[in-house]
Amino acid sequence: MARYIFITGGVVSSLGKGLASAALGALLQARGYSVRLRKLDPYLNVDPGTMSPFEHGEVFVTDDGAETDLDLGHYERFTGVPARNTDSVSSGRIYSTVLEKERRGDYLGKTIQVVPHVTNEIKDYLRIGENEVDFMLCEIGGTVGDIEGLPFFEAIRQFIHERPRGECILMHLTLLPYLAASGELKTKPTQHSVKELQSIGLAPDVLLLRSEHPIPEKEREKIALFCNVRKEAVIAAYDLKTIYEAPLAYHREGLDQAVLDAFGISPAPRPNLARWEDVMDRLTHAEGEVRVAIVGKYTQLEDAYKSIAEALTHGGMANRTRVKVEWVDAELFEREDPAPHLQRFHAILVPGGFGERGTEGKIKAVEFARTRGVPYLGICLGMQMAVIETARNLAGLKDAGSEEFDHEATSKGGSKRFTPVIYHLKEWVQGNHVVARKVGDDKGGSMRLGAYSAHLTPGSKVAKVYGTTEIEERHRHRYEVDMTYRDKLEKCGLMFSGVSPDGKLPEIVEVKDHPWFIGVQFHPELKSKPFAPHPLFADFIRAAVEASRLV
Repeated sequence: MARYIFITGGVVSSLGKGLASAALGALLQARGYSVRLRKLDPYLNVDPGTMSPFEHGEVFVTDDGAETDLDLGHYERFTGVPARNTDSVSSGRIYSTVLEKERRGDYLGKTIQVVPHVTNEIKDYLRIGENEVDFMLCEIGGTVGDIEGLPFFEAIRQFIHERPRGECILMHLTLLPYLAASGELKTKPTQHSVKELQSIGLAPDVLLLRSEHPIPEKEREKIALFCNVRKEAVIAAYDLKTIYEAPLAYHREGLDQAVLDAFGISPAPRPNLARWEDVMDRLTHAEGEVRVAIVGKYTQLEDAYKSIAEALTHGGMANRTRVKVEWVDAELFEREDPAPHLQRFHAILVPGGFGERGTEGKIKAVEFARTRGVPYLGICLGMQMAVIETARNLAGLKDAGSEEFDHEATSKGGSKRFTPVIYHLKEWVQGNHVVARKVGDDKGGSMRLGAYSAHLTPGSKVAKVYGTTEIEERHRHRYEVDMTYRDKLEKCGLMFSGVSPDGKLPEIVEVKDHPWFIGVQFHPELKSKPFAPHPLFADFIRAAVEASRLV
């Protein structure tokens, strides 16, 4: 049965609980243990799928079709363990499940309350898969003291109390602010945060202290004394140049040893950190640099494209090349010629997105990449923009566009403007059954989500990149390229080199006579890892390196 590590945060949000959890999972793996990581989020959305990227960053999609918090991306990138639907649990999901049970009469007429009904539901989620791994790491979103987080903390208190002694520990991440005026690190916020935890019946076994400055020994002793934690379990978490330094940095500070000591595991297996030493070697000893433009519409918040940015870094590692990413607002190209802005880049990437805003600028970026021979990777909407660009500029369909944009316009009283080469996907095959969708369906969870197989054309560029003709990738979309235009587009040089197993849905397009031009309907960035870069990103950066040598 798994041992449980609960990771909480205090003082302020955005301290890096997700990264700390992922790094700890990687360190436990390095010592030979199996792990699973889970995120408990207090917000009332059932999942992040309907949230704006400006609100919550990207939506990470699992193989089994769950739309989850971006921290699950960190978990997968650091441990390689595929996340599941049950690894992302929100208050909204808990409450909706409880209310469904109440409507069915499962509670036999009882008054439904936070304790015990909501807390019992949370504990049931915590137990899922507990017999499969050695350690279950559960991160609680938000900050201790947030009113919406109280049911989760109460559930954890009960859970720890119900388990045999020594099977659960709590790791608390706080901030140690530095006051420049007095030249001091202040411990009081941490003390108050721990006091808040203790007031709800929880006590930390390990304290992780975020700090921009070295933490003196006397400050560690003071924190240990006032927070009732062993001094060896007061761990410094300094700012890092790259997130991939975290496992090695936390190991140097003794985090994994402190956790194993808290469980009484002694002697503990020695860690094998060769994987992370190789990752850092590739990052710190890059032999060149390429510049990649991400032309999107959520450029003000880099977390909106978190997995893409990391996958590009992984592609750089595969080529021992530093990747300098720049975010370019697609709307800029609706007013200005893209050439002066894009000609200094070695490669262009157009990511996924929803809605019409910025799409005309993306189409211009596609045209620039195609006509100038610049390596291009289009992901989801980025593939659809490539299809529209070819349809308009090479196939003679001057008003080619997407049903998505006409749906937007007509819902506001406008008229249809496009010949839809991209249409609303009404049905598709999932496993052994057909899934049907209508335009008016609820937004949440109604897309083609999760892992689907694709067949690649033998001899195509993507088949060579993957080294196989059968692949499985993760999807998140409700609009699809219309296959009735396939012949017309292929005559113009846009090859449909990847399709669904039944041949009905296009998955990949590529331009034949181009150094590197590939559009994919899926999201390859979701499966890339620093120690196993996704082949598409690795080859995309290889092509960018070649382009840089031609300049």
